[in-house]
Amino acid sequence: MDPLSEALVSGLDGAELARFAPPSEYLAAHLRAEDTEMFTDVFDKDVRKSLRVGRVPMPELAPDEVLIGVMASSINYNTVWSAMFEPIPTFRFLRQLGAKGGWEARHDLPYHVVGSDAAGVIVGVGAGVRRWRVGDHVVTSPMHVDSEEPATQSDGLLGDEQRAWGFETNFGGLAHYAVVRATQLLPKPAHLTWEEAASSPLCAGTAYRMLISERGARMKQGDVVLIWGAAGGLGAYAVQLVKAGGGIAVGVVGSDGKADLVRALGAEVVIDRRELGMPEGAPTPADTLAVGRRLGGIIRREVGEDPHIAFDYVGQVTFGTSVFVVRKGGTVVTCGSSTGYQHTFDNRYLWMRLKRIIGSHAANLQELAECNRLLSLGRLQPALSATYPLAEVGEAARLVQNNGHIGKVGVLCLAPREGLGVTDPARRAQIGADRITPLRQPGLVRAVA
Repeated sequence: MDPLSEALVSGLDGAELARFAPPSEYLAAHLRAEDTEMFTDVFDKDVRKSLRVGRVPMPELAPDEVLIGVMASSINYNTVWSAMFEPIPTFRFLRQLGAKGGWEARHDLPYHVVGSDAAGVIVGVGAGVRRWRVGDHVVTSPMHVDSEEPATQSDGLLGDEQRAWGFETNFGGLAHYAVVRATQLLPKPAHLTWEEAASSPLCAGTAYRMLISERGARMKQGDVVLIWGAAGGLGAYAVQLVKAGGGIAVGVVGSDGKADLVRALGAEVVIDRRELGMPEGAPTPADTLAVGRRLGGIIRREVGEDPHIAFDYVGQVTFGTSVFVVRKGGTVVTCGSSTGYQHTFDNRYLWMRLKRIIGSHAANLQELAECNRLLSLGRLQPALSATYPLAEVGEAARLVQNNGHIGKVGVLCLAPREGLGVTDPARRAQIGADRITPLRQPGLVRAVA
């Protein structure tokens, strides 16, 4: 381990950390351009075969960038997509970014350091950074934006140069070090461990924008919210946000074990998708109608009325049902398509019943700050269920690839063990450690798979 990494692990403060220069190389989970064809005509695109852990060169910092010593990160579906080289190899994104020249040229490399979440300590700042200092404990936004674009001043996600960090850019969070723009940083909640804090930004922020933001569904008290995949990373935060906001969470899950956990998170109604008779692949119009009628009947039986909002990131298999089942004037909000990007739905149920479809993508920095405040106050809890060491990042990603997880799967990077990083133990005790980790039970991830 290099001297700076040793200093981080030993917990030295900012003044002491500033004495150490960053190493010339660092350990990172990365993909190689030479491997992009490895899954051609292969049915099981096993991400353990493509995700490598090894040393890569340390990039130079741009004036508006910060170097973080990453204590912990987490697995998101975009890392799984990257490692499957689907829908396209992410090296195309790096080439497009690199073609802009200047500092962006650094990103176009034959390797791609992936990962869109991180919690850690600032160890270096560019000459133009004003608000952050070496030694600050931070979490990262997954949104890499250009603060000089006019549209970014309205909403960071509207700018043409907005990208998903660690997916459409290089130098991501599944590593000992990561490079981020200063506009990606927020203070780490002081009562959380590194792994707890790292599990939240992407999924919690995405769920917050989808449900609460004025750019999302604008949920209000009493709204009935249908949440597909309620035991996943996005779903676990969505259930909590609906509960905390006075809504009625209706979660759809795939097993009895997951149903119990989603109830514990605050769902008032939990539906096992097996009783809906959902197809394995792309649904036919008849499938969608049949599933929608069964689902709507269950919700009306349990709640007394149809949902106001459908929270849908599952995509192809569920989207037509979401459009069908929300009430007249209701809203379908979507941020992804884990089962396929091509959605079909009967447009009559949209236009004749005055429904809305809202596309949502991650969160801007203000929305993420509002969500981070809820985490800091203990009003929202991390959805972390398990952690893996960086050396086993392939196994962690494979678990998510096979949907064998619940909540979020964390990855310890520089942190040598779980439980470190808490700087406000009194606040942690006040909230209660058992409340902070509602999904942390030994063997739980595999038990509910």
